[in-house]
This record gives sequence, structure tokens and C-alpha cells, in this order.
Amino acid sequence: MPRKPTDYPVAPVPAASSASGGSSSNSATERIAQALLDVVGRVPSTREQARIHPQLAARAIANSAAARAALAAGSLALPPGPLGWITLLPELLTVWKIQSQMVADIAAVYGHSATLNREQMLYCLFKHAASQAVRDLVVRAGERYLVRSASVGLLKSIATRIGARWTERTIGRGLTRWLPVIGAVGVGAYAYYDTVQVAITAGELFEREFVIEADVVEAEKTLE
Repeated sequence: MPRKPTDYPVAPVPAASSASGGSSSNSATERIAQALLDVVGRVPSTREQARIHPQLAARAIANSAAARAALAAGSLALPPGPLGWITLLPELLTVWKIQSQMVADIAAVYGHSATLNREQMLYCLFKHAASQAVRDLVVRAGERYLVRSASVGLLKSIATRIGARWTERTIGRGLTRWLPVIGAVGVGAYAYYDTVQVAITAGELFEREFVIEADVVEAEKTLE
């Protein structure tokens, strides 16, 4: 039976003052950060089940998700000129949702569906592209990982840092909107590559033993 999605309500990122000269950039960062919090605040349900050979299933899931992300991103990048700029945030949201579902499906085939949380989701989505922002969420400890619980404040901080990084990339990629076909191909290719990297991170995390920080706290209590 598919599990129910897990909701993690996160308060909106506070708006920055518009008095500064970089208010447009700040506004874009805020919108991207809030969109990111909305995505990771809801862990997708999945129909996948634990598999005897999860690596093969994970690879098939990754290939399918990467193809869908490439098609979606490339299609949204087709409108030329100013109209293309409007599709930038929807493009990010669409790709992130596809990638989030992929992470949930990969977690399931490795038997970790019930323990998948927003910290693991953030780590999987951005470890390859914004490692400094998410490095404290999941820590390698020998042959296993420690997944640390993040406060709402820390989540906002991480989302803002990622939002700032994506704002820079998005502004640069937005120039491709003036080259309809060539730009769309490039955007689609990047979405494919990006999704594959997310899948690699998810596979590396879920194929190993990991401990949720709350579990560590409970274990320490039983020893007292």
C-alpha cells in the first residue's frame, strides 16, 4: 500500500527590504527559497516496494525521472524572449517535484520509505550542486550516515542559501530564453544531468545504514 505523504509546515521566508539596489535579486531568491521549502515540506507518497536488487530498480527509476525532467524543463524553456523568463520558476518547481518523487521511489526500493524525511530530501536534491548548504544535514560516520534533524530556522537558512545560488544560475540560464530551440535543448540536457546526480546521491545514502538523529537521542535516554 502506498504510504501517505508527510507534511512539514514551514513558515514563509521573510521578505527582504526593497530599499537596497539588489531588491530584484533578493526577491527572486526569496521566491525560489519559498518554493524549495514548499517542495521539501511534503515528502511524496510512493507505490514502490523494497526490492531484492534495489540498485537495478533505482537505476530504472532514475532513467525515467531524468527523461521526464529533461522533457519538462526543455518544454518550459521553449517560449522565447521575455515570456521565457516567466517560466523559470515553474521550470525549477517542476524539476524539483520530479526529483523529489524519484528520491521517494529510490528510498522505497531500498526499504527506507517509512524513514524518509525533509532533511534527507534536501540532502539528496542539492548535495551535488550546493554541498556547502546541506553538508550538516547528513554526515558520514564510518560505514553509515547520521541524519540530523533541522530546525525551522536552519531550514530557512539552507533554503535561502540555495535560493541565492539558484538565482545566479537562473539569471545566467535565462539568457537562453532568447534562443528558443537551442536554449531549450541545453536546459533539457542540464535537467537530465541534474536529475541523474540527485539519483546517485540518493542511491549512495539509502544503500548504507543510517541513523536519524532522533533515534540517537532515544538510544541515549535508554542508557541513562
